[in-house]
Amino acid sequence: MITLHGTPRSRALRVSWLLEELNVEWRFRFINFAKGDNRSKDFLALNPSGKMPVIEDGNLVLTESAAILRYLAEKYGKGQFLPQPGTEQSAKHEEWVSFVICELEQALWSMGKHRFALPEEQRLTTMLPVATFEFDRAAKIAESWVPESGYLLGEQFTVADVLLTQTLMWATAFKQTIPPKLSAYLARVQTRPALVAVLEKTEAIAKAEQAE
Repeated sequence: MITLHGTPRSRALRVSWLLEELNVEWRFRFINFAKGDNRSKDFLALNPSGKMPVIEDGNLVLTESAAILRYLAEKYGKGQFLPQPGTEQSAKHEEWVSFVICELEQALWSMGKHRFALPEEQRLTTMLPVATFEFDRAAKIAESWVPESGYLLGEQFTVADVLLTQTLMWATAFKQTIPPKLSAYLARVQTRPALVAVLEKTEAIAKAEQAE
């Protein structure tokens, strides 16, 4: 049984979505930031940064969403979700993964840190237009790369699609402008049944635990 620690629409969604796609046995442990769950002794023992997602798979504890996705795809994917190593497709896949994490996501995380995540005395409102500029520049590049139809690598749905789609959902929540072709890609991919199902599942768990 794999345990995922996180909140429904955070980076943990990347992991819960792939777990649902993989059809493996897993459970969701809701981390209530409002109650300080991420600063509890038990959670900090799993991840000293107090950040999520975190998975437990047997004796393995793993943090960092991209690393978790790769591990799950390699162990449970049966050849799906990752291109064949050593191929051009694999190289392009890794390019997308790096780009999403280092370019698109970092701008959004800068916004998040200076809106709510950092202590108030460390937040700089002047960082927000800078982060928006960085996001817009990265989104323009992604717009030029993303295909007109299908997934990032054609017909194969991959880890990179999970990362890009969740990051674009994050951008939408932050009211960022997403270029047309990238927006069409988002609309296509976020209709996958596993994503719809896992959002319903994790949000129901979170709602029930918050009501207690």
